[in-house]
Amino acid sequence: MNTLAHKVRSSVTVSGTALLLAAAGFGLAPTASAGEPQPPTLAVATAAPAEVGLAGLPVAFTTKVSNTGAYDTSSARLIYRIDGGAGLPSNAVSLQYRLSGTAWKTVPLTYADEKFSGEIPETFPLAAGRSRTVQLRIGVPMGTPHNGDSNGGTQRLKLTTLVSYGSSGAATGTDDDTIKVDGLSTGLSGVPATVTAGGSAVSFEATVTNPTASRYENVTDTLITNRYASVQVLRSGTWKTLKPLTSNAEADVYGFDVIGKDASLAAHSSTVAKVRVTYRKDTPTGKATVQPCVFVNEGSIPFRGTTSCGDRATLTVLAAGSTGSNPGTPVPSPTASATPAPSGSPSTSAEAPSATSGTTSGTSGASSQLAKTGSSGTSTIAAAAGAFLLAGAGALGVVGLRRRRTRA
Repeated sequence: MNTLAHKVRSSVTVSGTALLLAAAGFGLAPTASAGEPQPPTLAVATAAPAEVGLAGLPVAFTTKVSNTGAYDTSSARLIYRIDGGAGLPSNAVSLQYRLSGTAWKTVPLTYADEKFSGEIPETFPLAAGRSRTVQLRIGVPMGTPHNGDSNGGTQRLKLTTLVSYGSSGAATGTDDDTIKVDGLSTGLSGVPATVTAGGSAVSFEATVTNPTASRYENVTDTLITNRYASVQVLRSGTWKTLKPLTSNAEADVYGFDVIGKDASLAAHSSTVAKVRVTYRKDTPTGKATVQPCVFVNEGSIPFRGTTSCGDRATLTVLAAGSTGSNPGTPVPSPTASATPAPSGSPSTSAEAPSATSGTTSGTSGASSQLAKTGSSGTSTIAAAAGAFLLAGAGALGVVGLRRRRTRA
């Protein structure tokens, strides 16, 4: 009897203390029911990179998870949503992580409704009042090495981070970030206005610029011209004659790899190649064009990969033996830029070169590739050097891939 009364009095005392604390503005820490774990309170903050390069290597960033509640968790979970819009193919985005050690592990991503989503396969414990920083890196590889995707592009990624706990716990915190997507640009400078068929070479420079935080591998900068041209590049103080690249689809279009196949570019860097071109004595007089196109992850098939084409330059081919000109005098030539068009405006590409030389105008006979990109379904013309058709039905594809999605 006395024992029961003691228990009752103890209960009343605790209840009365709780009321007094509550009245004073304080509260007791919640207590777990027998056999029933209490949920933690998790918050998340992602320090996403400011930019990544289209078809470049991934850029590192971090996500910090904090347990701001009074209860521990044995299994914190990190989930990511990535929205790049309608302009990206399903192989466009990569996400990697590491909780410990130096090895990067893959976050499996699924692609549905024009969005990527995935969860870090490993969970981790997090005590009340503690935090943990997870290392990650994100990229827009646009395919795989030597198999770059030649369709799509975007100006930005919207990255959403969610944190949860347990096998089916609801997200307790989210964080939204925007990542700019840019890419390589290529251009020519100092291209002369005239050249004499069978005469001296004309010299100019070809520049590839990487304005992004991504490092690039497997980069090939190609000068597109015609079958009458011979191209040399200055390497280690010696002029080296380049072997032309051709396709059965466009026999009159020649390409020359001016920086070599599968070059690398550091973040925020550029490379310049000194080039000189001669035209055969039997070159028809009239207009001839040269245009740079940079390919990332080009494979065994020439002119295929993630592509950016710069502005073309036009030379006037004078008759062999002509003395009424100074073909060695350069005139200003536009330097190409692959900077995306402003948001809300459809992006336009450099006009495709005709790849012809002669007194009559016209194209080489192929049609340019169209691609429907963007939420508005607007068709934009790819910067198609040589106006090739996209490969897939047997035709070789030189397709300029700055197909940026347009936003309403």
